[in-house]
Order: sequence, then structure tokens, then C-alpha cells
Amino acid sequence: MIAPADLDRFRADLARLGATGRLAIAVSGGADSMAMLTLAHAVLPGQIVAATVDHRLRAAAAEEAATVAAYCAALAIPHTILTPEAPIAGASIQAQAREARYALLARWARDAGALALLTAHHADDQAETFLMRAARGSGAAGLTGVRARATIAGFPVLRPLLGWRRDDLRRIATDAGVPFVDDPSNADARHDRTRFRALLAETPALDPVALAQSAAALAEAEAALAFATRQLWAARVRAEPALTLDVSDLPRELRRRLARRAIGETRARYAITVPEWSDAANIEPLLDSLAAGTSATQAGVMLIPHGEIWTVTKAPPRRSA
Repeated sequence: MIAPADLDRFRADLARLGATGRLAIAVSGGADSMAMLTLAHAVLPGQIVAATVDHRLRAAAAEEAATVAAYCAALAIPHTILTPEAPIAGASIQAQAREARYALLARWARDAGALALLTAHHADDQAETFLMRAARGSGAAGLTGVRARATIAGFPVLRPLLGWRRDDLRRIATDAGVPFVDDPSNADARHDRTRFRALLAETPALDPVALAQSAAALAEAEAALAFATRQLWAARVRAEPALTLDVSDLPRELRRRLARRAIGETRARYAITVPEWSDAANIEPLLDSLAAGTSATQAGVMLIPHGEIWTVTKAPPRRSA
């Protein structure tokens, strides 16, 4: 039995995200996603479909997916088990699994006629992500953590549980008699997330809900900075004959963002593919050089300062010895 207060809360969270119509639910079989599935079924009967991704990385994963399938069958919820076409192996297995998982889920949800995909990320997940990224020195974009709304693999993804605690969801699943499994990898100390989860558990002063709220506030700040960058790009960039950028009186963060976009657009203009470029690449030395009035190159692109005006063009080829 689910408490009416929990149903009302979940209904309000869905409304806040604009989650209406047919929705797809990503269900791993853990307490978090099984609780969300149960809440969604109660609030949106007949409007949800569910899927479980078996990455084939653990022998028990197939049985866990079957548990979810059986529970969905009992509730008459359409359910699909998804598996990657190619085995996941090599370095960064977790990152590869995430990319494969979202690609599979997005394709399935689109084919199922869903308007959005719901995942069960909650406040504790958000707090762990916030601390992990803060420890790595992430900026505003990284510290936003898990977004309540996102587009991943070209499909809308919504996270209605970011204000809920892990214990809340486990209680809901337990009280409703919902079967769930505990993934043993969640207790594997080799993973950064496991260590930060332990840190939160051992440090009562670190309130996961407060940390999640900080991440949400940073998400709003990040959206404002992205808006300001788009406005500045429209007002201060001249594309022809060469891309020029007026950075007069701009703080370093806005210069940083404009420089990143200028590098990306110049690489596209000249079809530059080598060296590799990522929007998360470190460009601090480049900004330092430009501030000192010295030309600098990054990812095959040269930026030349003329006072507060930067010219951005393809970097000349390196001279051979």
C-alpha cells in the first residue's frame, strides 16, 4: 500500500516537470526504480511502459531483469528487456555502459510512442555526484550534477525524484511489498561513487537534500550563463571574412564560454578533426595567453588578440624539423 501523501508528492513532481501523456520508465530492479515504477503505475494507470537494460556484465543481471518483467506482468505494464548489440569491455566500463544504456532506452522509448523517459535518480544520487565533481575541481556546469530535465541520445529524459531520499524510496517499495534487488556493485569500494556514498553516511553535516538543492541552484545559474553566452555570441561575433570576437569588459567565465564555442565552430568550418576536441577541455593556458596579448592555439585553432578583439582561425601547420 502506498501512502496517499507519497502519491500526491509524486503527482506534483511529475506536474512540475510537465510529464504528461505516455511515459517510459527505466527500471533496473533496484528499490529506487521499482518504487518509481509503482508510484507511476498508481498515478498514471495505463499510460506507462517499462524497460530494463541487461548490460550482460553480471551473471545475476538476467534474473534481475526477469524479476522486473514478472512484476510488470502482474501490473499489466508493458515491459521490454534490452541488451547491447556489442559486448561492453575495456576501459571506463561504467561510462560505456551508461552510453549504451541511454542509447537503447531512447530508441525503445521512441518506438513505444513515449513522450519522455523517466529515470529514478534521487537526492542521494545528486549529492554523491555533486561531491565527486567538486573533488575533481569541476566548474558550474559539472556541479549542476544530474539535471531534472535533459535530452540524452536525442530523447527527453525526466528525473522526478531528485527531491526524494533513497530511504524514502526503499520504504515505499518495502511497504508496498514490491520485489527489488540490491546491486552488489553499489558496495564496491573500487568505484568513486561508493566512497562518496560512505562519506555522506559517515558525515551527518553533509545533508544530501541541501547538496541536491545547491546542484539545482547551480543548474539555474548554468542556464543563465548559457543564455548570456548565446546573447553575446549574437551581438559580438562577426563570422566573415574571419571569425572575430569582441570580449570587451567581459568576465573570464564568459570569455571562456565564448572561446569554447569559437573553437568548436572554427573546427567545424575548416573540418578540423585532429587533434581531438572536447567542450570540457582545459583552455586556461589559452585564456592566460590571450589576456597577456599573445596568440595561442588549441585543438587546431588559433586565437589572435588585437586588444579586446580576438580573431579565430585555423592554426597554421607545424613546421617540420
